[in-house]
Amino acid sequence: MIKVCTTYGLEDLPLGTKGRVIALGLFDGIHRGHMDIISKTVETAERDGLISTVQTFKNLNKSDSKPLYTAGERLKLIDGLGADELLVLDFDAVKDMEPEQYLTDIILYRAVADTIVLGEDYRFGRNARGDAGMIREFAKANGLRVIVVRDRLLEGTDKKISTTWLRKTLEDGDADLARDLCGGRDYSYSGCCVQGKMLGRTMGFPTANLNIPDDKFVVRRGVYVSRIRLGQRVLYGVTNIGRRPTLEDAVNDVAETFIFDFDEDIYGAVFTVELLHFLRPEEQYKSKDELILAVEKNKKQALDYLRSTVS
Repeated sequence: MIKVCTTYGLEDLPLGTKGRVIALGLFDGIHRGHMDIISKTVETAERDGLISTVQTFKNLNKSDSKPLYTAGERLKLIDGLGADELLVLDFDAVKDMEPEQYLTDIILYRAVADTIVLGEDYRFGRNARGDAGMIREFAKANGLRVIVVRDRLLEGTDKKISTTWLRKTLEDGDADLARDLCGGRDYSYSGCCVQGKMLGRTMGFPTANLNIPDDKFVVRRGVYVSRIRLGQRVLYGVTNIGRRPTLEDAVNDVAETFIFDFDEDIYGAVFTVELLHFLRPEEQYKSKDELILAVEKNKKQALDYLRSTVS
């Protein structure tokens, strides 16, 4: 299991003395470009008998740009890519550091880096002044190696895979393209099943609801074909992401899922909803009857999609 070092200030960064191959980046989307950087880090460390470390940040949350994944979700995703350590720095503590100070104090002396791995367009430090060229100069002066991983292009295109592109894709609701950008991984929400007003049950489609965390990005509001992971079980259904304008017009976003062929009480259980395919935007209907007709149509569309794509 990956070792996690979470810091609240630079003074509490006890990483020891053994050399590290350290991947630099925000690693928010964990898309295919990020996977290339982390894979190169792990491969190099294993070859040279060093520790593979991935640097990321907490407190990335901004009101206008919430992270695609929470810090805990990033931990699980990076753990699955084989790294030995995850170095979680407090973004507020380092965002205004001069690039030279960051490289000297954190990467060289505290992380005891032997090799630095980064993407071609990585920027860091005050005013984003640090870049690959600067890191090369720093590494040469301090006896470090630098590996710059080339941008990953989406197959069949000349377009670079990036967090910006992934974020725009999810804002558009294009779950299929988001899957391609992330190497086959579907975008998801996880949490405890919470009890709502049970209005769906009265209309013939009981739902399992989870509250979308305040510190996580919200995809395009609307209805999606979804895969549900509940313990060891894999189920399928239809998920509405949004605020239920017809029935409630809630303040916070909820992932509300109708699960096919399922009628169990799972309140309090932890489950994950993976978004497979966008069906329609969230709409406010004039009546419950109109909503019921829309849901029935979406259920049929979802089943058609699943029959054509899920073996």
